[in-house]
Amino acid sequence: MNRDARRDRDADLDEALEETFPASDPPANTVETGIQLRIDAPDTPDVVVRDHREANRFEAIVDGQTAFLQYERRPPRAIVLVHTEVPEALRGKGIGSEVIRFALQSARAEGLTIVAQCPFVRDYLKKHPVEPVDGPARGTS
Repeated sequence: MNRDARRDRDADLDEALEETFPASDPPANTVETGIQLRIDAPDTPDVVVRDHREANRFEAIVDGQTAFLQYERRPPRAIVLVHTEVPEALRGKGIGSEVIRFALQSARAEGLTIVAQCPFVRDYLKKHPVEPVDGPARGTS
């Protein structure tokens, strides 16, 4: 592609970007809107997972206890899933897996590259190598 064609293409792209939504209005159904997922899994209490960005973690609070997946955002478009922690009283109920699934859905929705540093996340990905972004969970606002 020659320089003039590239400049014309870039100008068209800039114009198209200006015609989308304003930066102050994030698109619906993204992590930026604060969407939370309510998980209905067998043998699992009602679990609401949220992205607690100030703490850099996805978390679920169940029976007053918090299960979480710590993450780091890395420029330009990556998220490193660092560490999963589930209180002993909540283990074996699928809550950690639901937190991971929510994290993966959120990262995919934002177009982020996912780096699984946490061994629990890596094991989850081995068991669930290809999951659709819109799995059986349903959003709640």
